[in-house]
Amino acid sequence: MTNQQMNAIDQVNLSSDGPNLSRIVAGTMTWGEWGIDYSASEIADMIGHCLDLGITSFDHADIYGHYSTEASFGHALNKLGTSVRAQMELITKCGIRLETNRRPENRLKSYDLSRDYIIASAEQSLKNLQTDYLDLFLLHRPSPLMNPAEIAEAFTHLEQSGKVRSFGVSNFTPSQFGLLSQAVTLVTNQVECHPLHPDCFYDGTFDQLLAANIRPMVWSPLGGAKYFKGESTTVLRLRDTVKTLAEKYGNVGEDVILLAWLLKHPVGAIPVVGTTKKERLTGTRLALDLELETQDWFAILEAAVGHEVA
Repeated sequence: MTNQQMNAIDQVNLSSDGPNLSRIVAGTMTWGEWGIDYSASEIADMIGHCLDLGITSFDHADIYGHYSTEASFGHALNKLGTSVRAQMELITKCGIRLETNRRPENRLKSYDLSRDYIIASAEQSLKNLQTDYLDLFLLHRPSPLMNPAEIAEAFTHLEQSGKVRSFGVSNFTPSQFGLLSQAVTLVTNQVECHPLHPDCFYDGTFDQLLAANIRPMVWSPLGGAKYFKGESTTVLRLRDTVKTLAEKYGNVGEDVILLAWLLKHPVGAIPVVGTTKKERLTGTRLALDLELETQDWFAILEAAVGHEVA
């Protein structure tokens, strides 16, 4: 057993009705055409590295890579063999219709949460990923036209046919989550949260999920290019604070401090780490074991918002 396997990342339950996911989820958005454009062999290598770390959950969306990244991942999964599928949890999303030559019927960017579109999207993702079932299927964005009863019909069909095991949403407001929860069982809300976008702490998103004992998944937990490439006064101030704390806590990476900041919240967020670099994925283990002092947590928040708390 390797040192990585000995220190494998644990799994946690999303909710009482939800699946177990690894404490860190691998985000695949930039693995394909929208990023580094890995070959099937390179994706297979990344999958193996993740599994060695205990990162068993992989986050997709049908639109990634202009509707191509799921299929690239599926080819890699096929190379690895059927036994590997049993070691992982596959998550994907639907509902955004992108204008692209791969979908000539999409005349403009829009949302579609109709019964037939949800079912067709799930079935296409199953084909792309070369799997018989999805562990978790999310609605990617809320639509002003969404009908909870119609969504419930789609989810019931997919569950009863054994194609999807659990359902959730992404980027829903608390009121939208509450509305849909009256019609279907939702096991997570995947939302953006990082020091430069701390809205979930204040708009009721995390309050609602904490009260319901549901863990959110968090996309862009590090702030992405906004944090690492931004040059505004706010970003520079935040980076200075994070770098100082990175030295204080043992010369760890800035990404470790940012993840530890998110993980300190009692809602138990599950970060979706969308890196293409193995060393960054390996470093996430440090964040899981790092407990920021409360005043250091608030120092990061103060640096990000530009003023002390009220």
